[in-house]
Amino acid sequence: MQTDFRSDTITQATAPMRAAMAAAEVGDDVFSEDPTVNELQERMADLTGKEAALFLSSGTQSNLAAVLAHGQRGDEYLIGRNYHILINEASGASAFGGLAPWPLAVDDRGSIDPAEVASAVKEPDQHHPVTRMLCLENTTNGHVQSVELVTELAAVAHQNDMVVHLDGARLFNAAAALEVPISAFTSQVETASLCLSKGLGAPTGSVLVGDKKTIAQAFRMRKMLGGGTRQAGHLAAAGLYALDHHVERLVEDHRRAERIAAALSSLEGLGVVQATNMLWITPPAELHDALDAHLTTQGIGFFPWKPTMRLVTHLGIDDQAEDLLISSFQEFFAR
Repeated sequence: MQTDFRSDTITQATAPMRAAMAAAEVGDDVFSEDPTVNELQERMADLTGKEAALFLSSGTQSNLAAVLAHGQRGDEYLIGRNYHILINEASGASAFGGLAPWPLAVDDRGSIDPAEVASAVKEPDQHHPVTRMLCLENTTNGHVQSVELVTELAAVAHQNDMVVHLDGARLFNAAAALEVPISAFTSQVETASLCLSKGLGAPTGSVLVGDKKTIAQAFRMRKMLGGGTRQAGHLAAAGLYALDHHVERLVEDHRRAERIAAALSSLEGLGVVQATNMLWITPPAELHDALDAHLTTQGIGFFPWKPTMRLVTHLGIDDQAEDLLISSFQEFFAR
């Protein structure tokens, strides 16, 4: 039994996925000759309604390649103040691309107000950077950003001559939660990065989608970033397997998180917020360390951040793990 609720990134390839990886037909992807990589890229382009797609080793590399493909040194990009590209990707856009971020306020669901985007655009003046790009994220800490909001934000950006990049690391979760196709989100933006190694359970990889010109530039950026790989079809095969077998099951992770949230919400003094496959648990401050120690003793993996802990459901969590988590909380609060 796996009891690691830290993240959906800790999933491991299933036996059928490993078999698909082993059996993959491969070639040299630097020469665009790997048939399995090419198939994955074509599938993702079709799914998202885009002209082209590019397989990259990680979501961080995919986001960085996109930002570098869109912007120039000295340009500015607008982004939610707690979004992954800004605070969890080692400032790559600034370090390698010379781009300046302009953080925007977000609400408790991670949403940006379109009016904030409009007001942040710099007027054309020699003293100001060119506001080149808006970077969005979906989901944001598990919270779904609606199709309507993404559409409105993209419209404001386009009215101000900006391109829009969407960090869609968990976009499949958003689509599953709203019961809409992925293209409902991606049709509004120039580029989107979609992760295969979170909820979809592949061991590694993300796919960047966009128009042919931008993806061609991102292909060059990928090489510059050290991301040129050879027989990558073994990895791409995991992504193809995930598209065929692990997309529809994402709702199971959401339902499991809902059941856990319902059980924990009855515990007095415990704050519980559930968003898709994420649970944000805020215990009374004076009990935080003791609860941390108790759950750890039970063999439960989680992030014990203060004041709010995070737990994530995923492919590796089953009924037994769910029951253990709930009973461990109940046991602690029954003391």
